[in-house]
Formats: sequence, C-alpha cells, structure tokens
Amino acid sequence: MTVTEQAGAPAEPDRRSTAARDHLWMHFARMGAYQDKAAPVIVKGDGAWIWDSHGHKVLDGLSGLFVVQVGHGRAELAEVMAKQAETLAFFPVWGYATEPAIELADRVASYAPGDLNRVFFTTGGGEAVESAWKVAKQFFKLTGKPMKHKVISRATAYHGTPQGALAITGLPMMKQAFEPLTPGGFRVPNTNIYRAERMGAPTDPVEFGVWAADRIEEAILFEGADTVAAVFLEPVQNSGGCFTPPPGYFQRVREICDRHDVLLVSDEVICGFGRHGTMFACEKFGYQPDIITCAKGMSSGYGPIGAMIASDRIMEPFLEGKNFFPHGYTFGGHPVSAAVSLANLDIFEREGLNQHVLDNEAALETTLRKLLDLDIVGDVRGDGYFWALELVKDKSTKETFGPAERELLIKQFLPGALFANGLYARPDDRGEPVIQVAPALTAGQAEFDEMERILRTTLQQAQHLL
Repeated sequence: MTVTEQAGAPAEPDRRSTAARDHLWMHFARMGAYQDKAAPVIVKGDGAWIWDSHGHKVLDGLSGLFVVQVGHGRAELAEVMAKQAETLAFFPVWGYATEPAIELADRVASYAPGDLNRVFFTTGGGEAVESAWKVAKQFFKLTGKPMKHKVISRATAYHGTPQGALAITGLPMMKQAFEPLTPGGFRVPNTNIYRAERMGAPTDPVEFGVWAADRIEEAILFEGADTVAAVFLEPVQNSGGCFTPPPGYFQRVREICDRHDVLLVSDEVICGFGRHGTMFACEKFGYQPDIITCAKGMSSGYGPIGAMIASDRIMEPFLEGKNFFPHGYTFGGHPVSAAVSLANLDIFEREGLNQHVLDNEAALETTLRKLLDLDIVGDVRGDGYFWALELVKDKSTKETFGPAERELLIKQFLPGALFANGLYARPDDRGEPVIQVAPALTAGQAEFDEMERILRTTLQQAQHLL
C-alpha cells in the first residue's frame, strides 16, 4: 500500500467516520473532501502518543494544537475534574467568584511579570485577544484619550477568529469571507529574517531587529499616535512558521510604545505556559508588556480556558465610581476548567517542566537541523519546544513553491503522509510552506529522534512527488 493510499480512508468507513462525515462540521477543514473518504478518528492519547480508531499509533508532534503541555492521559487531572464537577460544576463569574477561579487568578498573577495582576478569564485564545482589544479601547476612553482605538500587528500573524481578533490577524485569505471586519487593524512587517532581503531589510540580526521595530513606530506615526491604542505581538510568531524576535527587537518596541502611549500586548496563547521554558515567554525575551493574552497550555487542554492578564495601570480607571467593563463570557473561568488548570500547573512545578524545556531545547534544535541536508528544507527556526521547517523549491535561491505545488504538497500530500508514517505535525502555507512541530513539554531525545526520522522519510517522499 502506498503512503497516499494509507493517508486516505479504509475501503469501508466505520460508523464513527460516517457520522463524522454526515454531522460533524470540523474546524478549518475542507468538508467536501470527506464525502469520499473517512475522517481520521482519534480515540486515545497517552503521554506523547495518540491512537486512531484503527489502532494506528502516532507521535503527537504538535501537542494537539500547541496545547497538551503535560502530555495526554494524565489520570490525576481527570480525577480533579470529576471532583470539582461533583462539588460545583458551574457558576458564572458575573459579579460572583468561585474558589477555583480565585485560586487560579492568584496563581496566574503570581507568574505574570511586573504589575500584571488582573486576570480576566475567557474560554480560549481568540476571546482573550478580543477582550484585550476591547479593554484597551475602553481604557483610553476612560483616561481622556477617546480617539485611541487602532491596533498594529504583524503581517501573516494569526490572533484568532472572532471579528475583532480577525481584524488584528494579518492573513488576508482568512478574512475575505467575513468582510467587512471590525475597523482599526493595521499591519507591519514580521521578523522572518530568512526572508529579510525580500522585505528590503538588512540581514544582520541586530540591524534587522531595529528595522522591524522601527516599522511599528512608522505605522503609529502614519496613523497618528493619538488614534493607536495597542500593538499586538506574539513572542515567537506562529503563522508563517515560528519567527523568533531579533536581538533587541522587543526592547525597542517597548520604548516605542512608551513614547507614544501605546499598550504593548504580548499574545502568548501559544507561547505561554512553558512552550519556551518560562511561564510567559516575554520573560525569556526580556520585555514587559501591558497585557498578556493566554490560553492553551494553562490547562494543557484538559479544560477550555483562556485569560487576558492586565496591569494595575489598566485596571485603575475601572475601579473608579460606577465604571465597569461591559464584557464577559458565560463559561469564562469555568470551575472545572479552573480546577484542572491549577492541577496542571502543579505538575509544571512538581516535574520542573520549564527547566526541562530549557535543558532540552538545544537538543531539539540540533536534531531538527539535521534535516537541512535535504534539498527541500530551506530553513529550520524556532525556540524552546516550538519549531518550523520552511520548505523551498530551490535552496540556493530560496525560491518557494507555486500555488499548484503548494496545493499538492501542503494540502494534499503532507498531512496524510506524515500521519500514515506515524507523526502528527502541522503542514501550513499561510505564509511560506512550512511544517511545524511543538512536542509535549515532557518529550526528550527519543521523541526528537522519532520526529526527525519520520520528517526525513516523508520529505524524501515529497521530493520524489514534486
């Protein structure tokens, strides 16, 4: 059986695959593709591994979706959820507090840098970004600068799918079906130094960082500093393939934001909670934001939860008189999700997962860089346990693939072939074609070697395909 055949459906789809085809509207999926093939059905997870309904064992090289930091199948987390559900399954934090929400807010605030002491719970990352933009706009209205409402973000960056978060997202193809969007989102260049020459930027890392940061100030001045409320940046940009910050970049951005009274929002939905070896990646990269948005790793995916963490300065006008933030979510700070998040963070501390990432990130980098001997791999980049391989048509010129080749490679071949060969990873072409890996924070050299082996096998097959 060929890899392409393995990646498709069995001849006779089982009942679960048929029901998925007929009733489950899967996210970011071409649903028409499942009219003549079965959807993969994932039935079990244990540690760094998952199994489908046919018993096929696969290394989860993406932590689900940059989520399952402590690994699958932690019985103690399931027990905490059951115990909390028996005690108090639900109550909203709309003017009331619950014990798990109080304890988790206190815990998260203790991890957050500086005076980021106010935790506003959501049920996911997009909602956290939406909340951050809304609070930024209201903050400036309450403090006598009502024109400040615009947001600067980077090209190709993904910040979520709600209408406001989508306006901050720098991916035109993700927006077209939903336009007109919330007005006020503006874009600047990202920090993909591999493509610096194409952007007309210097290739020296320090000079490139200055250049990229200065584009933010240029945009603020062009729009008018009295109209710009915030700059939204991921510590390491996800979409486009793990763009790390050049030396001095965030320090210069912080200076620019201070100079023009613009809030700096660190979007850590992916980067937070150990992905880079610190609870919040802004600590690792040496900058102090005004707001952090986070989700995913807070509970390691065992319960849906996210948060916007704001500084005391942001909170101050909301403590005056009858002022309040007219915004919230029914399931924000859900007691079960909050309880399991606390238990998840206990595992972080007990098992030293942040230090484990710091101790092993160099080994992961070294292992993945072995793939640079393949003609199709142009760049390997990332940090911590968050890495991308940029795929190229010609390594010497950095020529990328055309639309038809991308369709064949990224959409049709790689997802199924990687899975059939035993690895769940993320082929993506929202910027240049990349494969992203982000293993569980418990992973070590054995998992790194297995990822490299399967990536090598699959990319060699891809080279013959093209």
